[in-house]
Amino acid sequence: MDAVIRDGLLAPWVGVVLSYLMGSFPSAYLAGRVKGMDLRTVGSGNLGATNVLRTLGWAWAAPVFAADALKGFVPAFLVPYFIETGHADWWAIANGAAAIAGHAKPIFLLGRGGGKGVATGAGVFLGLAPVAVVITTAVFAVTVFASGYVSLGSLLAAAALPPAVALTQGVQSVFFWPSVAIAGFVWWTHRANIGRLRRGEESSFRRTPSAPPASAPEGR
Repeated sequence: MDAVIRDGLLAPWVGVVLSYLMGSFPSAYLAGRVKGMDLRTVGSGNLGATNVLRTLGWAWAAPVFAADALKGFVPAFLVPYFIETGHADWWAIANGAAAIAGHAKPIFLLGRGGGKGVATGAGVFLGLAPVAVVITTAVFAVTVFASGYVSLGSLLAAAALPPAVALTQGVQSVFFWPSVAIAGFVWWTHRANIGRLRRGEESSFRRTPSAPPASAPEGR
């Protein structure tokens, strides 16, 4: 039992496992099921707040985004208070990474379907570097308002995170390199969106995506 709980505190590895399970909570999937659909087969097929917004509207997207952010915030900010460790910051990072992994590959869906990590990553860094998240949220909001592309807002907000952490906490901060890692992860999960943005085919709230020429061969 001491390997799990000692002096009323959890072993650090237990915190990581719990964080992964929290991250695996399939908020978007459940919202879709309530409305009688599987969001993995609708719209972009992504189990994130953006796909919920496009298919179900703001009334469903807002609570899904909040839930996805919360499942990153709780592991990074609250769970470390209940674990036995002298390196709380590092375990907070480990918990946040586990939560994002759970969001991307949720065990409750057997790893089939997940989100791109934007909301959950924002929740993680809201717990680790809140002022930096305020800056990146402003970048996201301005970009989406100016362009109409949520994906572009997510990409630029992710790119702004490491400089924001460096500005508010310094490059020597233990959270700087994890911010670089999460920015890279968000860009990697958005690689299809980047391609559509370059081709002018990305979905926008201001217009429908342009259709490819009729003579173009079907993409594979």
